[in-house]
Amino acid sequence: MTGKRINEEIQLIRPENRYARQVMEFKEELEHNGDGFDGCAGLEECDSFEEWIRFEERLKAKYREGYVPSEVFLAVRKKDDRLVGIIDYRHPLSEFLLSFGGNIGYSVRPSERQKGYATEMLRSQLAICRSYGDDQVLVTCDRDNTASRKTILANGGVLENEVEDTAGLSKCGWIQRYWIPTGYREEAP
Repeated sequence: MTGKRINEEIQLIRPENRYARQVMEFKEELEHNGDGFDGCAGLEECDSFEEWIRFEERLKAKYREGYVPSEVFLAVRKKDDRLVGIIDYRHPLSEFLLSFGGNIGYSVRPSERQKGYATEMLRSQLAICRSYGDDQVLVTCDRDNTASRKTILANGGVLENEVEDTAGLSKCGWIQRYWIPTGYREEAP
């Protein structure tokens, strides 16, 4: 089914123990495919679901004063409860995230790619960002990552600029920075 768009609904849910096996299988699939773990809250560094799910404790210890709280969600296909992706929403933006990482990171399971899930995940995440009162979010991608760029553009992303990747996050050495409006409008008093 690769390359075909499907119209299967997903939902973003907070990680739960009942998805422990699927999260670790997701990790194995990304590793086997040689992929990065964008938006996976350090999953690549964890040996178990129990270790991974302690996001705040683990990431605070790792990043110290550079730590930014994040909301991590599993993208689960409704019809069969299958984990198809992981997405996180980092807020507020640190200096590093403003330059390179953005507010939102995401990864789609290699066996579930090219089915429109990334676009739907980001669309659903924008609604969550809107509920926090954010009127726009920053999403970044490697300049050569065509799939991610298409996902960002499909969700209304507007390219602000490209920056040299002095942090070593991208494969090509350049990061594109896109702002996406969430549709949030503050009520007039």
